[in-house]
Amino acid sequence: MVDSTLTDPLLGAVLDGRYRVDAVLARGGMSIVYTGTDLRLERPVAVKVMSPALAGTGDFAEKFTREARSAARLSHPNVVSVYDQGSDHGHTFLIMELVRGRTLRDLLRHGPVSPALAVTIMESVLSALAAAHRAGLVHRDIKPENVLLSVDGAVKVADFGLARAVAQASASQTAVVMGTVAYVAPEQVSHGLADARSDVYSAGILLYELLTGAPPYHGDHAVSVAYRHVHDDVPPPSATDPRIQAPLDQLTVRVTRRDPSARPADAAAFLAELRAARSALGLPTVAIPTSGEVGAEPGATIPATLSHPAGSQPTSSQPTSSHLGGFPLRGSPDRPHPTAMLPAAMLPEAQAVPLLRPLTGPPPYTEQQRYRRRHRIGLAVVLAVGLVVGSIGWWYGTGRWATVPAVDGMARQSAVNTLAKAGLKAAIGTAVYDDGHRSGTVARTDPPAGHQVILGHTVTLHLSKGPAPSTVPDVRGDRRADAVDALASLGLTVRVTQVPDNSVSPGRVTRTFPGAGSPITPNMSITLYLSTGPGRVRIPDVTGQDPDAATATLRDVGLVVSGQQQQQSDSVPAGKVAGTDPAAGKNVDAGSSVQLLVSAGATSVTVPLVIGMSRTAAVERLKKAGFAVNVTGLLGQKRGTVFSQDPPPFTSAPAGSTVTIGLI
Repeated sequence: MVDSTLTDPLLGAVLDGRYRVDAVLARGGMSIVYTGTDLRLERPVAVKVMSPALAGTGDFAEKFTREARSAARLSHPNVVSVYDQGSDHGHTFLIMELVRGRTLRDLLRHGPVSPALAVTIMESVLSALAAAHRAGLVHRDIKPENVLLSVDGAVKVADFGLARAVAQASASQTAVVMGTVAYVAPEQVSHGLADARSDVYSAGILLYELLTGAPPYHGDHAVSVAYRHVHDDVPPPSATDPRIQAPLDQLTVRVTRRDPSARPADAAAFLAELRAARSALGLPTVAIPTSGEVGAEPGATIPATLSHPAGSQPTSSQPTSSHLGGFPLRGSPDRPHPTAMLPAAMLPEAQAVPLLRPLTGPPPYTEQQRYRRRHRIGLAVVLAVGLVVGSIGWWYGTGRWATVPAVDGMARQSAVNTLAKAGLKAAIGTAVYDDGHRSGTVARTDPPAGHQVILGHTVTLHLSKGPAPSTVPDVRGDRRADAVDALASLGLTVRVTQVPDNSVSPGRVTRTFPGAGSPITPNMSITLYLSTGPGRVRIPDVTGQDPDAATATLRDVGLVVSGQQQQQSDSVPAGKVAGTDPAAGKNVDAGSSVQLLVSAGATSVTVPLVIGMSRTAAVERLKKAGFAVNVTGLLGQKRGTVFSQDPPPFTSAPAGSTVTIGLI
């Protein structure tokens, strides 16, 4: 049999006038990987050429290019570098760093590794994923074949973004790439969507396999494995080997929860928890083995090998020299976990029918009848199984997928009808200001047009409110959420302050500062005053203050000054506040009216006539009238008759003031 690599038309070809294709490294369902040479820079590279079936699919080249650019921006020591991408005579290709070494799959063929080595490898994998997640990039296909162990002991993750490009291209065909089913997250199976938490799940399955020697789920078909990811909880690794210690056991369970919200938010959070587990166990950082069989280290808690479930016993590994992009090299006889495409039909092979009947037994006619009966039953079974499996494959392939149609600019009901025809539901989201769409039409959708979603998925329509206003809108009486959304949509920074208010219902806006109609300026902040409803406040003491100052004090606590009233006061100077009505210290409803009592000065009293009276009689009479008395003697005597008084008799003087009398 002729080796296909010897007749490969790409061998010796120069792609894009720059990259010479030298030799085949690996062949897979989605691509072929070659060693190559960058003729311009005179350096070795890896050339990944995508399958013609994918390259000729719709706008695959555009999607592949977009994903390649995203991956090329990802610069990290634990990520296989992407140098270039392009298309030449129908060949869509990717130029990447050539990593000399082997894949993590080659290492795992020898069984589980020690906890220290498992944590060391996972730290590098999660560091690469954390950098990708910070850049908004999701891998979608974490598996041992995509983790490369270089000859210098480095760990590198390959194929960032490739799974998404292939999945988008395959969504309209008979199958859809879901990632490798042994490591696929439940939400990728059930909803077809993936985020950073999906990579966390797949990395958790990878940690499980490092500790136990095999992934948690096995099956004859990809569909059955995917089903278990959706419906079963990943068991703790200690269920396979009870010597696995609690910190790693519990962490593996936590990062493989079926509910994405129960997992760490991204790879950085997973990495932090892994390092905490390392610290709790006192595990050292160990060197990455570059060749040979690797089991548990001497003295480790994990044995060198563990038994594998039936049908999953790892095969012996052959020496390899280079890896890239998740494919084992030529000479590696197996790919235990290829990137899965759930097919449209999977039919079991029919058993062979004996060509010779026994020399003894039923007559030929009876034997022929039995043969025909067995044949009909076997055919019926095959067709039934094919129908069931084919239906499942169709459902997990194209049958349950729909593309969000473009409804921007449509009226609300027209957009709802268009989505319904596509097998999707509609929900009305928050209206937004949009200069490009008139009020009442669809400004945008979530998910956006062209996005692949499950049939029956709800698409949120955001209707346009027209161009954004240039002045602060009047949101008085609006609910808090509506007012905040309206102001924030104009680029305003909103602060919320709660105040009691008798006239506005609790939870609604009483006013804004700056007020409605004020010009909007760049980076403008606005304060939203929110009613807490009628409240109880204590009337403050404003005695001795000017009326204006007292009015401001009362208003600050939520009271209304209804007016002023003059009042005589012997203790407060005229023109100052002598008190309030109701009085200070009393608790009243917020917004209640309070009257200011302003001093008109002390009470006036008529000075009585005491001239001609004796000293004793004069003093007694003046005190009875409410005055203080000061006595002076003409010759310094202390007794005598009053001959003068000041103020004069029959004049008015403030009560409590002093009257001076003179004696002779």
